[in-house]
Amino acid sequence: MVTFRTSCRTLPARCTSCTMPSWRVHGRYWRRLADAPLGAAPVVIEFLVWRFKCLNSRCPAATFAEQIQGLTSPHARYTPLLGTVLTSIALTLAGRPGARLAGALSIRVAKDTLLRLLRAVPQSPPPQVRVLGVDDFALRKGDSYATILIDLEARRPLDVLPGRGAAPLADWLHAHPEVEIICRDRAGAYAEGARSGAPHAKQIADRWHLWRNLAVALEKTVGAHHSCIRAAFATPLVTKDPAAEDLVTEEPSTADSPFVPPDGTLDSAGRPRRLVARTTERYEAVQQRLAEGRTLAAIRRELRLDHSTVRRFARARSLDELMVKATNRATLLDDFKPYLHQRWTEGCHSIPQLHRELREQGFIGDIQCVRRYFRPFKNPTAPSSRTHQDLHPI
Repeated sequence: MVTFRTSCRTLPARCTSCTMPSWRVHGRYWRRLADAPLGAAPVVIEFLVWRFKCLNSRCPAATFAEQIQGLTSPHARYTPLLGTVLTSIALTLAGRPGARLAGALSIRVAKDTLLRLLRAVPQSPPPQVRVLGVDDFALRKGDSYATILIDLEARRPLDVLPGRGAAPLADWLHAHPEVEIICRDRAGAYAEGARSGAPHAKQIADRWHLWRNLAVALEKTVGAHHSCIRAAFATPLVTKDPAAEDLVTEEPSTADSPFVPPDGTLDSAGRPRRLVARTTERYEAVQQRLAEGRTLAAIRRELRLDHSTVRRFARARSLDELMVKATNRATLLDDFKPYLHQRWTEGCHSIPQLHRELREQGFIGDIQCVRRYFRPFKNPTAPSSRTHQDLHPI
């Protein structure tokens, strides 16, 4: 850390409240201001500040400290240069990400300080809105919702309205007659609010809801013809050669590997979980630095981890102890796993059948929960080596 110490005294000093000059010295103290880092070293400026008594009997401030023009302001802990840098970081990354970036730049700052600087930035007046985006979002899912308004051309939020009814949207549109296009979801309340608040505006459906509605319609159509699709794929395939005396059929392989209860280290596709790899990497990094004699605080700053996380990895007696805590998590299937193991061993490998049996026993999860549990232990069907030109359905 680089520290600069200086002393300054300007007479007369003017009160920061009433601007009346004063020559009466009340006391002095050393003030510290953090400045932008010099290279990779943090910089602190220390200077001797004089405190004066205000000579105005009507001034609410009895004493005041002298200020250096262009360097200090009342109650500031940063120089204007460092304040500008931190404000730019806050505008870009805000809280914890901004604090991590500032730490990499040798600037020690808390996430709450960056959020305070972000809230202190004056907001520019909203421009004229031509294309307005309207959608709802959950303040508390299933309980309370609100409506967000976005300027789609400037790509910035404009306002948040209480609830998701027609009246708040209509009142907002009455105050903004410049809106020409309203891009909204398919909710009837928003359509009514747009018609009453801006009858001249053109209403269109946003792209996300169009794709969503198309996906839902396609899913319903495919679900309605599920039996037809299963029958088409279940039809055996034969060779097209008419000289063949025997029709050689090809059926998908249903042989499954012997069931071994999952230990939680694999994901639904049978690959090692990212949590397992990350836990292993962090455990080895923490243990290596502990062996080198580093403190927990130094390890936390170098690895950019929370102190409790570093302490947990440091106190672990082995990697297996951490893996048990990371992989053994409660699921809806925990009470039904013995029954699933028994049925799988008996030869019942139909996931829908197993799901129906679990539902009869009180299982409240969906079929995907059962399918993900067994997916790593099913052999994929071997693809056919013949081409479509060589095959024709019976």
